[in-house]
Amino acid sequence: MGVFSRQKFFQELAHGCLLPTAQQGLEQVWQLLVICLLCRLIWMFGLPSFVKHLVTVAGGFYTLYLFFELHMIWVVLLSLLCYLFLFLCRHSTIRGTFLSITVLIYLLLGELHMMDTTNWHKMRGSQMVVAMKAISLAFDLDRGVVTSVPSPIEFMGYIYFVGTVIFGPWISFNSYKEALEGRKLSLSWLLKVSVSWVKSQVCLVISNCVAPYLFPYFIPVYGDKLLRSKKRRKIRGTPAKWLLAYENTLSFHFSNYFVGYLSETTTTLAGAGFTEEKDNLKWDMTVSKPLNIEFPRSMVEVVTSWNLPMSRFLHTYVFKSALKFGTFSAIMVTYTASALLHGLSFHLGAVLISLGFITYVEHVLRKRLAAIFNACILSKKCLPNCTHQNKKGLWVYMINIAFSALAILHLTYLGSVFNSSVDFMEEDEDNITHHTIQKWSELSWTSHWVTFGCWILYRLIL
Repeated sequence: MGVFSRQKFFQELAHGCLLPTAQQGLEQVWQLLVICLLCRLIWMFGLPSFVKHLVTVAGGFYTLYLFFELHMIWVVLLSLLCYLFLFLCRHSTIRGTFLSITVLIYLLLGELHMMDTTNWHKMRGSQMVVAMKAISLAFDLDRGVVTSVPSPIEFMGYIYFVGTVIFGPWISFNSYKEALEGRKLSLSWLLKVSVSWVKSQVCLVISNCVAPYLFPYFIPVYGDKLLRSKKRRKIRGTPAKWLLAYENTLSFHFSNYFVGYLSETTTTLAGAGFTEEKDNLKWDMTVSKPLNIEFPRSMVEVVTSWNLPMSRFLHTYVFKSALKFGTFSAIMVTYTASALLHGLSFHLGAVLISLGFITYVEHVLRKRLAAIFNACILSKKCLPNCTHQNKKGLWVYMINIAFSALAILHLTYLGSVFNSSVDFMEEDEDNITHHTIQKWSELSWTSHWVTFGCWILYRLIL
């Protein structure tokens, strides 16, 4: 949308952005939704298990072709490589570690040599989901959670499960097997699918049509000053730069929520994403928790709520495996693994590694302060039966609010590097590097300096 007066903007908003965005969102995924539903209906019949696996493989292959065409071969090659490794090392007890290294080498070679960067990055999400599924299966085999190496058709069915093969999220092998049991259709299932779909579309609209115009139009804190500038990135003044950074961050956040809710929709529609307690079946898959991110208690809560399945994967298979090297080392290994899974991109890597330092320093500082003041000011909310004497005092609330405000500052700073211009830079890593450094320089490297100051404070009171 162009630069309009405030009145003209709201007149053009519906036809110029809201409706086109929602329409394009539906056009891109309606076939995926139909395939998920068809697979769900087929699994309800009493078919042999190998037929169900074949159906999900066929559905996954067709969906990959719809989104990536013949470039899908690179996803297929990764899955074949993973199964070959699992089969050849079926008597080993450290398959998880070796397969992780193998997968990361494949992804790095793909980034650097096997194909052009633009097409490779389009498949980044699917490649990451395939990698996470294979790695988790290898660790589960090592730990006895899965008793034996699945047959080729079982493995491929899990990898290409149509509900997760494009947008994720990661699910375990046992969750996939439970999905193929074909639970009966229910009102709660339909309600979960519908609500997740509506939320995904709302988030897409906010990301494209609200967040980029938040302060000049929706919250005009600068009056018409931001409207008169066609090149808003050149506006001077620290407050304005932080407002623009917050717009970028908010747009990026809601694009993530869109993918998260869409993945909830496809996974639930295909029959996965439930918990069962006795005879009570709950369709309760949650990928992201936007309120915990936009109004955070801590950065630790933010990184957990950003993508719950991936956070669970990293904690179970990376953090716990690296914990023997110490807490700080385990945290940095976890964020490094996350950065490598996301691909060789400077801005993603810089943000994730920065998050590692920020969350560690915040965690140890608040843990130390909680011990000194005997108060509920930890990074994570205390349980009702915790031993802290000070739970609800005004000063306790003020300290937690201060850390919440600090988390919002970190989020704005880190998210400032994500905007639409980055999408056009992906072929040139030097441009992305320059863009990231420039954005953080404009904000005076505030988040890094604040983190360093918090670490100094922690060392002084240790």
